[in-house]
Parts: sequence; structure tokens; C-alpha cells
Amino acid sequence: MTDIVSAEKRSQMMSGIRSKNTLPEMIVRRALHARGYRYRIHVKDLPGKPDLVFPRYRSVLFIHGCFWHGHDCPLFKMPMTRTDFWEKKINRNRENDANARAALNSMGWRVMEVWECELRASKKSGYLPVVDGVTQWLSCALQE
Repeated sequence: MTDIVSAEKRSQMMSGIRSKNTLPEMIVRRALHARGYRYRIHVKDLPGKPDLVFPRYRSVLFIHGCFWHGHDCPLFKMPMTRTDFWEKKINRNRENDANARAALNSMGWRVMEVWECELRASKKSGYLPVVDGVTQWLSCALQE
């Protein structure tokens, strides 16, 4: 199946996709801030530049898009064009995620990932299941 837009237009569209301050990230950030959690964002000193860093809890949170990180869910579908390019890119992203997680764990940080599909599934309930899960996970850090 061929693409319905030109290669130049597709390139322009793909380059416009942000890696920071995405909608899923903003949803989680706002909800956690409203619950009183304070965090730093995109800390360059830590492996993988985590989306949210909770120094008090020695915990980091990654908020992943299902397509870009190759999540095994219905939102991820390998593109039909330039398959080799996309397989390499997504596998490299998966590998980078695993390396960042391992490095953070070895530095004593707890790591959690929130997936785009989890947020979409919890949209009708105001994202409560996801936010409740994150807050519960964070509160466990203080008990350790």
C-alpha cells in the first residue's frame, strides 16, 4: 500500500511530532501536580532523560507513546512503507529504553513506565486508574 501523501509532506508531518511535553505527558503531570506531587522534568543528568523525576522518592517516570516505543498493544502497528527503517528505529528505541532502565536501577532509582494506551483506556474515568497507580507506586517508595 502506498502512502497517500508525498514523501516530503510525510517527512514534514513526522518531524512535527514532539518528544517532550506531549499530551499524555501533560495529562499525567497535571494530575500528579494537583495531588501535591512535585517533580523535575526531562533531567538530562539521568540516563534516558526521564519525563518526570521525583527526587524525594528516588523514582522516575517515563511516559511512552505506543508507536514510538513499540508497545505490544493495538495502538502499535508497523508501517507498511520503509519497513526496514522503522524496524531499526523502533528496535533501537526499545533497546535505549532497556538500557536507560537498567542504568537507572543500578544507580538506585525506581523506574515506572506509563503507556499511551493506558491513558486512552482510562480517559472516560478521568485517567484515575493510571494516576492512582502512579501515586500508589510513589507512596510505596517512602515505605521501603
